Amino acid sequence: MNIKIEKVHHVEKLFEVIDSCSMNVLLVTGEGDCLNMKSKLSQYLSMARMFANGDVPEMEFVAKNEEDAQKLIDFLEEDAKEQRRSDT
Repeated sequence: MNIKIEKVHHVEKLFEVIDSCSMNVLLVTGEGDCLNMKSKLSQYLSMARMFANGDVPEMEFVAKNEEDAQKLIDFLEEDAKEQRRSDT
């Protein structure tokens, strides 16, 4: 399942969710780069990319397992809700 990413505010929590996934979670960039997010090095590289210009470039997660995909979706929805609350 492919999950588009727009913004992530709690990156450390995102990595905790990814670490809890049973299968690999891939991050695919707009340029077609593919990183295995279960790798700490890939997490570091993606974090550097996310914060390089203050905005998340076009990216998406690819999760092979539906339960893992649902964990990511739940996190991203909650992360967005928390950000909306803090903006008000």
